[in-house]
Amino acid sequence: MGFLQDKKSDFYYKQAKEQNYRARSAFKLLEIQKKFNLIRAGDKVLDLGASPGGWSQVALEFIDGGKVIGVDKKILSKLNGNFKFVFGDFTEEKTLNEIKEHLSGKADVVLCDASPEFSGIKSMDMGLSLELNKAALEIAKDLLKIKGKFVCKTFRGVGFQEFIKDVKIHFIAVSIFKPKSSKSDSAEIYLIATGFRKAQLSKL
Repeated sequence: MGFLQDKKSDFYYKQAKEQNYRARSAFKLLEIQKKFNLIRAGDKVLDLGASPGGWSQVALEFIDGGKVIGVDKKILSKLNGNFKFVFGDFTEEKTLNEIKEHLSGKADVVLCDASPEFSGIKSMDMGLSLELNKAALEIAKDLLKIKGKFVCKTFRGVGFQEFIKDVKIHFIAVSIFKPKSSKSDSAEIYLIATGFRKAQLSKL
């Protein structure tokens, strides 16, 4: 299995080099885009945890007249096209304020392929990932247009089902997807939420 996994990893790594993508993770978003058709011409796309830029590169291929805003606390060098980079931690208010300045309105799509700095302790790492998921969801709830779309990398574990329930309050359709380009020994999955709506408060 290890040999097959290395072979698969090498394939996507080589493909990324050949197609000038900055990371093999670009193929994950390409698979998501092919299946769900999330990014369209004219869209404003917010890419949280954008460095080294693979997802932003893919988003730029589909916006045609729109814009992509990448956010990360790691420097991301300039990309061709209508791209703006915001340097900072997207969980911090000052970074969010800068995002809003560049967005000039609402986003059509919020993407988050961010990962925390893993400790190697599974329960702790799952918790850190879930906190990133929650932060990304809060940004999506704040900055998305009605009928907007939200994608984030997540992991099944403690708190996962509660997070899904929260997402379903705010989006019409929620799917779980594992791209073929994702490493088979990785527990990562992708949450695809479409049809953003204002939360309906219970009258009970």
